[in-house]
Amino acid sequence: MAGLIPFNRRHNSLASTGTGFDDFYNMLDDFFSDNWLSSRSLSRDTFKIDIEETDAGYRLEAELPGVQKDEIDLGFEDDSLCISVNRTEENNRDGKNYIHRERRATSMSRRIRLANAKLGDIKAKLENGILLVEIPKEEKANAMRKIEIE
Repeated sequence: MAGLIPFNRRHNSLASTGTGFDDFYNMLDDFFSDNWLSSRSLSRDTFKIDIEETDAGYRLEAELPGVQKDEIDLGFEDDSLCISVNRTEENNRDGKNYIHRERRATSMSRRIRLANAKLGDIKAKLENGILLVEIPKEEKANAMRKIEIE
């Protein structure tokens, strides 16, 4: 039974019956297809971030195992902290008689809105695959204001 390929209703124009079971049939097709694990998942496609807020600021920890400092782009734009990782892996073993070689390119990005961050004092450090970012808060005037009615 491992070699069976189910009839995929999504790729057949006759399958759109309008019976209301289209989503159920698509789920079954996805389950029995060979690439059912290849769908996008936030846990597999990006890196994990923990953000702790204190009275003085924010402490952000991003898990980036195997990533080097020069592969990380860290910046602040429009009240948001932007963390981008662009990485290319290639095993170069010259002198070998390859019949197959693989390379991997990875690009991941996360954006966290922090409206009251003090931009001049942000500190970042990468240690043992953990990016630690300390973001102090800036005291802003209270945006709430009572308006008298005439």
